[in-house]
Order: sequence, then structure tokens, then C-alpha cells
Amino acid sequence: MISQMINSKIDYLLHLADNALILAQRNAEWCGHGPVLEQDIAITNISLDLLGQSRNFYQYAAKIIKDSSKAPSHKVEGIEGEVTEDTLAYHRNEREFKNCLLVEQPNGDWGQTILRQFFFSAYQYLLYRGLQQSADTQIAAIAAKAFKEVSYHLRWSSEWVIRLGDGTPESHERMKNAIDAIWPYTGELFDTADFEFSAARNGLGVDPLSLKDEWSNTIHEVFALAGLTVPVKTFMHSGGKKGIHSEFMGFILADLQYVQRTYPGCEW
Repeated sequence: MISQMINSKIDYLLHLADNALILAQRNAEWCGHGPVLEQDIAITNISLDLLGQSRNFYQYAAKIIKDSSKAPSHKVEGIEGEVTEDTLAYHRNEREFKNCLLVEQPNGDWGQTILRQFFFSAYQYLLYRGLQQSADTQIAAIAAKAFKEVSYHLRWSSEWVIRLGDGTPESHERMKNAIDAIWPYTGELFDTADFEFSAARNGLGVDPLSLKDEWSNTIHEVFALAGLTVPVKTFMHSGGKKGIHSEFMGFILADLQYVQRTYPGCEW
């Protein structure tokens, strides 16, 4: 039972880290390509914030794996020898990642990137707010720091959704297209995986289903200001939390992991 609880905790930490890492990688693709210099810098800084969050969760997961003799069954595929934040990010295979499908979706145009960030930041805001009450002091501390960053991410992306939705006919149409492309991946955020249920039951984490109503209210409020309509009765994709990813995930990891896969153990 103790071993199972530790394994679930590790999976939960990896899920939190993977979400942040993959979205950071996606946003980083805009570096040098933003519509204007100020927003190029803004999206890059958001990427760095997310990367820092992922590092904190990976470091904690690696420490638990290293220190605990009670979780010998937790094997990380693709990693031989010592488990570190770097090996968790660079040496795991696609099926080992537990991020939601939403964060791995393509950037598309600026509107689609903004909408993806808005949906996820609205979720992260509520998640990290709740995680600050975690019975695990390390998780609570990471969440407290990240909450300040995510508060800005949510404000920034909300303002852009309103600006584009309530802007020109072309920007409005592009946001409608972005909704069609991205909305079907939002449902998975609130599908409670086994490791999320275990974390919530043991006071370590938050059941994502408990966040759904408040998240939905935020989306409706911002969409109303943007002149956009929230879809109803849409088929929702899922599988990311179980390691079943979209066709885009392999390409993301090919870029992300190339140097470490080609030159194992290399350092700057």
C-alpha cells in the first residue's frame, strides 16, 4: 500500500511537470517569430515560467525516486542509472509522458496559441491555488511560487482573447477557428486519472473535476467580452494522462530530446 501511494505521488508530479514542459516547448517555438517584439518577449517569458515549474516538479519526483526504498516497482522506461530532472525530461519515451493532449496541440496562428494558453492558464490558476493547501509542503511551496506566474499568464492571455475576439472581422474569424481546433481537447483537463484521485484522496493534490465549474465560468466570462460562443456537446479527446498522445507528441520530443539522445550526458 505504501509503495502504491509513493508511485501514485510520483506519477502525479510527473503529470504536473509534463504539462508545464510540453507547453513551454510549444510556446518557445514562437521565440523570434512573435507578431511584435513586446509579445515575442512575453510568450518567451511565459515559456520560461513554465519551464521553471516543470523543473521544480521533476526535481522533486527525482528526489522521491532516489530516496525511497519503498517504491522499487516504479521503473522509468528509457532511464538507466540515476534519475534526475534531466533524465525525466530527456530520456523518457512518448508513452511515459502524462501531459494532457491540450498542451501538445500545434501553435497554429497567434490566435490559436493564445486560446490554448488561456484555456490552460485558467486551469492552472485554479489548480495551483488549490495545491497551495497540499499536505505535502514541497508541493505547496512550488504551487505558491507558480501561482504568481500563472496569475499573469491568465491575465495576459485573457486580454488577448478579448482583443482578438472583439477586434477585426478577420481576427474574430480566426478565434472562431481556434475554438473549433482547440476546444475538443479541454475536456481531458477534468477527467480524473488514477494518480490524481489518489493525490486528492491523500491530501496531496486536487481533484480536477472539482475545478470544472469555476473554470467554465471564467471561460464564459471572457468569451462574453470577446463576443465568442462557448461550444456545447462537443466530442472530447482524451488519453494523454495515460500516455496515449496525439501524432504531434513524437515531433515535439524529437526536437526537445535530440541533443541528449544524440550526445548522452552532454552539458553546457
